[in-house]
Amino acid sequence: MTQVRRTAALLLTAGLLALAGCDSSPPEPDVVPDPSASSPSVRRFVPGEPGVGDPYFPKYGNGGYDVREYAVQVRYDPAQDRLTGVVTVRATATTDLSRLNLDLAGLTVRAVSVDGAPASHEHSGAELTVVPAAGLPAGNGFEVEVRYDGKPEPLENAALGEGGFMHTSDGAIALGQPESASTWFPVNDHPSDKATYDIEVTVPDGLVAVSNGVPVGRTSAGGWTTWKWAERTPMASYLSTLVIGEYRMETGEHKGRPVVTAVTAQVPRGAADASMARTLQVADYLESVFGPYPFGAYGGVVISDSRIRYALETQSRPVYSAGFFSSGENTGIVVHEIAHQWFGNSVSLQRWRDIWLNEGLATYAEWLWAEHQGDRTAQQAFDAAYTGSSEALWRVPPGNPGPEELFSESVYQRGAMTVHALRVTVGDDAFFRLLRTWAAEKRGGNATTDDFVALAEQVAGRQLDALFDAWLFGTERPDRPR
Repeated sequence: MTQVRRTAALLLTAGLLALAGCDSSPPEPDVVPDPSASSPSVRRFVPGEPGVGDPYFPKYGNGGYDVREYAVQVRYDPAQDRLTGVVTVRATATTDLSRLNLDLAGLTVRAVSVDGAPASHEHSGAELTVVPAAGLPAGNGFEVEVRYDGKPEPLENAALGEGGFMHTSDGAIALGQPESASTWFPVNDHPSDKATYDIEVTVPDGLVAVSNGVPVGRTSAGGWTTWKWAERTPMASYLSTLVIGEYRMETGEHKGRPVVTAVTAQVPRGAADASMARTLQVADYLESVFGPYPFGAYGGVVISDSRIRYALETQSRPVYSAGFFSSGENTGIVVHEIAHQWFGNSVSLQRWRDIWLNEGLATYAEWLWAEHQGDRTAQQAFDAAYTGSSEALWRVPPGNPGPEELFSESVYQRGAMTVHALRVTVGDDAFFRLLRTWAAEKRGGNATTDDFVALAEQVAGRQLDALFDAWLFGTERPDRPR
């Protein structure tokens, strides 16, 4: 993610305040018959945790299961600002579950079923607790269907802008980091639980509805159009997006993959369109550096809304604020967000404290692109960042910035400087081999800083503790790498 002013900000730390009704029922037993056993037995089923225990955001996400797939069907009426949805969550229990939680904020749950049988539920704030009629044994797959509706609400931070589901003058926008998906569908809202997505969005005729992945069809009936999208490569929930409104849409194909870009009609044709047209050139260059492009589609969306002052690497189709193109074509921001398709999207965070792995590598990709284009070298970019930075930047360690500094300048600039210091220390051959190996070995999964350090040391054939301790975790300006 990148802010218009080229430093990112934490957009979504405000608490989720929406309250919804609940379906009361007696507490479920934690010792129940095992429905999968061939002979009578007793098995202890326990509630899933209402949070994954992330060190920065312990209540984000939920424990006890692993989602494989979301089937999201929503209908949005901009005139009424009303969303109606049916979502099927296909998951596997990782422990013997008596109940489980999903994240859903600001909307009213009408009905819940588990494996086709009605299930009781309680919805308080952003926590939807689902109690199936029988326990869910560890290792077994199950399906939860949730029917819901209401007026979606954004997640607000007065100092930084808004995220989540935002009603706009011509439709709606749903995006944000570190959370946003729970404002428009029930979800396990933490990047450690990646899943595939089928998304169907029904909107009034004449409006475009763009989401992630491959376009798989469009149908119209009775004044409404349904747009269908499929992201068949596992995706972290915060990388999902929904953009509805009046947009100039361009479609095509590149290397056998569909290309979809869209630019808001509120912006005259020009720099934004030209920047989106550079997407494929950028992707091809980054593929030559990092290895095969990891997803089934290419694209980008340019939006215009004063509340959104950032770009976000939503999977396969980044979303950009129009402000990035107000002074002309801006390929640098495209490079940053497309680089995230490798680092952040394909190789995703296991925990939010390791955000530098996303932002440091994406910022360094901008330096590599400039070098490739014959502008300043990566060394010159490093020198400018190193000598031009304030002492305040060095007080925030990018390897553990804290939740309030999650998208601070240190995460981006010190993160990129760490990457360059590594390059200088190990040499170009080992460095670029490391980047390609990292992208290949962790493709489609999750990773931590410890994983990256271990691989760097393996590829370099030497200990690198001193380098990473100084550049990632120190609170003083390190010596220049040699």
